[in-house]
Amino acid sequence: MSMFSTGILVLTSPLHVLPLRIAPVLTSAAQVVERTLYVHLHPGLNLGTGGQVRPAYIPPVVDLCTLISCLYSNAADICAHLDVRVLLSNVRAQSAALSGNNGPFPTPQTLSHSPEVVLTDFPIQDSGQSSLVTQCLQKYTGHCYVCKPSLSSVLLYQRLKEVEEDYDDRRGRAAQLKPLEMFSDVVVGGTFDRLHGAHKTLLNISCLMANRRFVIGVCDQELLKNKVLKELIEPYDQRVQKLQDFLNDVKPSLKYEIVPLSDPFGPSISDPELQCIVVSEETRKGGEAVNRKRVENGLAELVLYEIQLLKDTHHADIEEEKISSSSLRTRLLGTLLKPPSPQPDLPLDPYVIGLTGGSGSGKSSIAHRLEALGAVRIDCDQLGHEAYLPGTSAYHKVVQEFGPDILNEDKSINRRVLGGKVFGNQERLKALTDIVWPEIALLVKKRIEQAKEQGERVCVVDAAVLLEAGWTYLVHEVWVATIPEEEAVKRIVQRDGVKEEDALRRLKSQWLNAKLIEHANVVLCTLWEPDVTQRQVLKAWTLLKQRIQKRREEIRPSP
Repeated sequence: MSMFSTGILVLTSPLHVLPLRIAPVLTSAAQVVERTLYVHLHPGLNLGTGGQVRPAYIPPVVDLCTLISCLYSNAADICAHLDVRVLLSNVRAQSAALSGNNGPFPTPQTLSHSPEVVLTDFPIQDSGQSSLVTQCLQKYTGHCYVCKPSLSSVLLYQRLKEVEEDYDDRRGRAAQLKPLEMFSDVVVGGTFDRLHGAHKTLLNISCLMANRRFVIGVCDQELLKNKVLKELIEPYDQRVQKLQDFLNDVKPSLKYEIVPLSDPFGPSISDPELQCIVVSEETRKGGEAVNRKRVENGLAELVLYEIQLLKDTHHADIEEEKISSSSLRTRLLGTLLKPPSPQPDLPLDPYVIGLTGGSGSGKSSIAHRLEALGAVRIDCDQLGHEAYLPGTSAYHKVVQEFGPDILNEDKSINRRVLGGKVFGNQERLKALTDIVWPEIALLVKKRIEQAKEQGERVCVVDAAVLLEAGWTYLVHEVWVATIPEEEAVKRIVQRDGVKEEDALRRLKSQWLNAKLIEHANVVLCTLWEPDVTQRQVLKAWTLLKQRIQKRREEIRPSP
């Protein structure tokens, strides 16, 4: 069957049956749609009448919250590659629905991505019905949403396994009738990095409960300091844009206010119009703290509506058991974060990785692991020592620039004395690096050429100053080893026997992690146990070999 980029899934099963059918429905849908899957709920919709079927309002009931949570939880487990979005334009309380004469879609709603295919779980009694149901489904969907002109349709019912309804059916129907409490203005807060199923559950249920306005506080600046792999958190503007796209798809009738949070409370403690805050079991205490602050400010307490955390069935040993952004960031380690910059003048063989990282980052240990996997390691610290040897071009230039008093009795350069001349003096330091860095680059080129002559396929240039020295023209990809600053300080103190303030001063004199990662194609982190680092390196190496093979196939001449 053809694959489509964007699809819309029209669910027609009764509300109390849908949670049991969601898994097989999503499994089938994932075989048809590969990027974005919108979900439109219309329990009880009959697509087999042959007549004109109009969209109708469905009431916001408690079971809808359960269904939304179930849907996103299953999606994370079954089809995590899909961007699933539950649409709520047709969900409205009866009193509000009666006031709207034109129904939920007076004109078709424009989505961020136009659907190319519509799918449904509507039950087909016999194959002769298929054509009739398909026509009805396409007309119905076109009345609700702006779709691609050549909208395809897929009937999933034949693929679905029969679901045993081994529960009290009467009780199930009663549960559907329990209305969900609605509020004029609802507020939530979070980081919303790499928008995932747990975020979407929170946002969808909040949209469901809000009648007028939805305020979303997005963590920024100080609130990001203690996050795991904080340097991999998407920029604030990017997170906000993804939120806007999602929310405008889900319920465009709401007024959305997305604000930056530089403290844990934001507008939740000062906005008198807010009525409800949606929290998880993990953030409930934060919601209670909000209410204490509101009381102090003379405002009414907010209703705390608690949703359950979504379990992450795929979590690794260093990841959280719940679906979380920190786990997603951890999974990025060793993967290609952005494509390498084109280097047309750089031969494909050997493929050269430039590995860099701050002091204490574990950069050299990663380089040794890559060497054990088959890469040729080029140690720029060692080449730096070679550049200072008597008789070299750099040696004569350094002595001429800094004077003969930097020499030992054997005429070798005393690196400690030389360091004292440039320490804290940016102008003199630049004079030194302008001499030495080009000479080291020449030695790197020589080592790469030697590796090529020996038939080696991959080189790793282990260089702390790879980026500062501007050596990226020598490499195909930039890999960065990173570690939180506080951990780096501990390692430097333990390794070099220096004071904490000296270790911190050393780190501050180098490029910060965030600046290094801006230039990275691949990021690795040695924060955890050595076997975790080894798994990262193995993943990075495996993916690297796949990229190299693909590049070779692309440039291989056709027979």
